[in-house]
Amino acid sequence: MTDPHTLDLLRRERRPLTGRDEDDALLDAIGDARFVLIGEASHGTEEFYRERARITRLLIEHRGFTAVAAEADWPDAARVHRFVRGEGEDQTAEDALGDFVRFPRWMWRNRAVADFVTWLRAHNAGEVARPVGFYGLDLYSMHRSMNAVVAYLQEVDPEAARRAKERYGCFEMFGQNPQAYGYATEHGAWEPCEQAATQQLVELQRREAELSRGTSDDEHFFAEQNARLARNAEQYYRAMFRGREDSWNVRDTHMVETLAALIERAEAQGQEAKVVVWAHNSHLGDARASAMGRQRGEVNLGQLTRERWPGSTLIIGQSTYSGTVRAADDWDEPAQVMTVRPGMPGSLEALLHEVGDRYWLDLRTGAAAQALAAEQLQRFIGVIYRPATERWSHYVETEPAGQYDLLLHLDQTQALEALEDQQDEATADDLTAEGLPDTFPTGE
Repeated sequence: MTDPHTLDLLRRERRPLTGRDEDDALLDAIGDARFVLIGEASHGTEEFYRERARITRLLIEHRGFTAVAAEADWPDAARVHRFVRGEGEDQTAEDALGDFVRFPRWMWRNRAVADFVTWLRAHNAGEVARPVGFYGLDLYSMHRSMNAVVAYLQEVDPEAARRAKERYGCFEMFGQNPQAYGYATEHGAWEPCEQAATQQLVELQRREAELSRGTSDDEHFFAEQNARLARNAEQYYRAMFRGREDSWNVRDTHMVETLAALIERAEAQGQEAKVVVWAHNSHLGDARASAMGRQRGEVNLGQLTRERWPGSTLIIGQSTYSGTVRAADDWDEPAQVMTVRPGMPGSLEALLHEVGDRYWLDLRTGAAAQALAAEQLQRFIGVIYRPATERWSHYVETEPAGQYDLLLHLDQTQALEALEDQQDEATADDLTAEGLPDTFPTGE
């Protein structure tokens, strides 16, 4: 039974999520943060995607935010970036999302993202001081990124393209199976390709001024980011066989490196970057305030962003109590609409359910911060949902007020609307399997 005093405090602190006055209050709470990280408690909940997009639009229109950086692979997001900037050949947002083909395709190929991308293209086409970009932070696209580096160099310096092919040829015997590469190198059956991948990144960085002459503003930068991704993905796939903590840390460190590269590029052009980050709560809720950091020695994007840009970072988490979710039973299995069990007794979700329906809380000071400072169970659903083992598969001990600055609670939520029938979900046999994901929580 929840302490009635705690419930009374939280009910007084909650702010509704509807109405212009409440939008103004939310923007006031965000203040002058340059990095607003907006999480989600699952990768398959419609309301999380819609609310995140709504807040992002507010930040772009009223706070001058210049970029959206998502938990997505760089080359896939690059196609969306070109579309929202009025470039490329895609005519619709659905077309622009067409490179999101590997599992879990619904995570980005969904109606909520398509609607936001359509809005962002229209926004950029208007009278804006600076068009907003869309970028990917993740590193599962090792082979596609290597191919993109070679393709870029083939256009600007065929001899440099030849060198890149030779360096990346170190990976060839493993085909499109980076797990096999990681296993072979970690067990001494193959010499790691780290040096070759690093050399390619260094060459692109060293020759930036020379190679970028005659190209668009983005082309060299995108090639360099693909080379960075290939170097870090090589480390990631080897780390997978050393332990879950190592691979998780490589992945989230890559995300913050990519974020830093976006900031450095803007500053080099004399501009101030203000970035909205879209990712799962497990990546954005500060790892130091959960079992991730305290017990497993893991870091995450939220923690690293706070450490790198103290005073400029604001983290928003999202939560739900029950409803439905789009998820799979296992990796590469078809997506389903699954029933989300009500939050466990004693969990953060159960507490927030008693407080109310749709609202947000400021966890930095005051009664809400005190009420949510204690350790409690919090649910995380990735792209896989296993309700039969929910306690062990999806709940983690956290201190919510340490993880997030603001927390949105949407009590009853619905499954994300995919752009196509997920029975057609691409699998490793159909495409290139760019790697099994980390599993904090299951499938995330």
